[in-house]
Amino acid sequence: MLEPERAVDRLQEAFSPPEGFRTLHAKGGFFTGTFTASPEASGLCRAAHLSGAPVPVTVRWSNAGGNPRVGDQEPDIRGMAVSFHLPDGTVTDLLAQTSPRFPVRTPEDFVAMTEASRRPHTMLLWLARHPSAVPAVVAGLRARAVGRPSSYAEVRYYPLHAYRWLDAAGEGVWVRYALVPLAGAGERPTDTFSGPDRLQAEIAARLAVGPVRHELRVHVAGPGDDPHDVMSVWRNAREVVAGRVEVTGPAPDPETRGCAVVFDPTRVVDGIELSDDPILRYRPAAYAESVSRRTRSREG
Repeated sequence: MLEPERAVDRLQEAFSPPEGFRTLHAKGGFFTGTFTASPEASGLCRAAHLSGAPVPVTVRWSNAGGNPRVGDQEPDIRGMAVSFHLPDGTVTDLLAQTSPRFPVRTPEDFVAMTEASRRPHTMLLWLARHPSAVPAVVAGLRARAVGRPSSYAEVRYYPLHAYRWLDAAGEGVWVRYALVPLAGAGERPTDTFSGPDRLQAEIAARLAVGPVRHELRVHVAGPGDDPHDVMSVWRNAREVVAGRVEVTGPAPDPETRGCAVVFDPTRVVDGIELSDDPILRYRPAAYAESVSRRTRSREG
C-alpha cells in the first residue's frame, strides 16, 4: 500500500504548488446555505440531516488541480464539497466532482493517473497500460467533466463512493449520490466574466441576485450492484430525489484565520455507514498528511 506521506509527495511534485494549500482542489471558495431532505430520503435513512428539517450547510466549490494559481479558463474537473451541520453539533460531509465515474480502484493507481494527466502524451501511455480505465474516461468526456463551465452552478457533481443508509428499524440500502443543478441559462448574470478567477466572480454575482440550488439525488442499489467497487456500474438501481441544497451566499474563508478546513467523505453520522471501497478508506490518512503540511507551513 502506498504510504500517505509518499502519495502527498508525488501529488505535490506533479503540481508544484506554493506552500499552505490543499494537495488537490487547491483553488476554491466557501459558501453558506441550507439543505432540506425529501420525505423519501427520510423514510430510507434515519440520519439527522435527512429528517426533513432544514439544516445549515457549508459548501466549497473548487477546481480539482493542486495549483491555486492556475486560471479558471484552463480545463479541469470541478468540485463541490458539502458539510451538513446537524442540530447536535456534529458534521457529515459529501465530496463530489464533475466526473460521473472513477477510473481506478486503488490509491496507487489514482496517484499514478494524476501524475500522468499532467501531459497528454503521458496520459495516453498510462491509459494504454490501464485499459480498464478507458470506459470511465470516455464517460467523463461525454459528461464534459474536464471542461470550462460557465458557472459552478450549472454542472452536475458526483460523490462516486457508495454509502449504506439505515432506516429507523435498522434496515439498510446502499446508495450513490449526485448533485444535479437546478439553474438554467436564463438565470445567468448579465455581466461577462473573464480572467483567472472568473468562476468565483460569476458565482458571487449570481448569488447577489438569488440562491443557487442543486437537487440531491441518490441511486439505490439493486440486486447485483456492487457498493464496494468504486468502478462498478450499477445496472439495477432506482433513483430517488433525496432533497435540495440551497446556497445563499459567500462565506468568509476560514483558512485566512490560520485553520485548515477538511471535508472528509468518511465523516459519517448515525444512520450512514461506509463501504469497503479502498480509495474511500484511504482518504482520511492522505487528508491528515496534507493538513499537517498546510499547518506546518503557516506556523513557519
